[in-house]
Amino acid sequence: MKAIVVEDEFLARQELEYYIRTHSQIEIVGSFDDGMDVLKYVQDHEVDAIFLDINIPSLDGVFLAHTISKFSRKPYIIFITAYKEHAAEAFEIEAFDYILKPYSESRMTSMLRKLENTYERDQGSQTLSNTPSEKESTEQHAEETYSNADQSTLGQSTTASTTHVPHHAHVLQGKISLWKNDKIQVIPVDDVYYASASEKVTNVFTKRAEYTVTSSISEFQNTLPEEYFFRCHRSYIVNITKIREIVPWFNNTYLLRLHDLDYEVPVSRSKVKEFRQIMSI
Repeated sequence: MKAIVVEDEFLARQELEYYIRTHSQIEIVGSFDDGMDVLKYVQDHEVDAIFLDINIPSLDGVFLAHTISKFSRKPYIIFITAYKEHAAEAFEIEAFDYILKPYSESRMTSMLRKLENTYERDQGSQTLSNTPSEKESTEQHAEETYSNADQSTLGQSTTASTTHVPHHAHVLQGKISLWKNDKIQVIPVDDVYYASASEKVTNVFTKRAEYTVTSSISEFQNTLPEEYFFRCHRSYIVNITKIREIVPWFNNTYLLRLHDLDYEVPVSRSKVKEFRQIMSI
């Protein structure tokens, strides 16, 4: 499930993103502080959910939501605002939820759980409503894939931007075998910077590439040397040798900044004590 966050206050945006990453499997694919930038983005990219403030520059959140609600593929819209007077308008455009600032962690957790459950149910309904021709096409594609690849690689996407891994990645003598362009690529396991869970797959990141493993993050963790890789969050594994900075964050947690990558990996509260022991802090 892909989402964007729209909030013009930096700290509020960072806090919201933290809650989403901590309490859900939702992938944040963009963050914005300007309504016009959001409109341009969603015209060219499909997203499943928008976490939307109302008082933002260029286009206010209510007008933006009205516009997006007319799209043929309408994303779930979750208003997160300090203005309660717009609740009626949110109801008119069938917003998924309307959360008032300041919100509690329990309120956010409840909403995220409901959102993911609704998304899974809606996706299931779409699958069941496939026409016979679509199903036949899917079956034919599966047969063609089977004839050209091992069973463990079924379900791989053919998009050029993502590299792919068999169902179970294999590690031997410091190397890890990953699929790329219908070939097995063998790379040093310490080239892996971090991994993140995304719905039913695991995304694996190196300095220059992203791989998708069609197994759970727990299964992938079992293939990695535990002396270098730490499960810092239910949705993240990090290579501790790649950590550049440890940034204190909300609720006595941390964000981890890595060498060479412009990304921050969260450490959940349940993992803080173990992480401090490992890092001697």
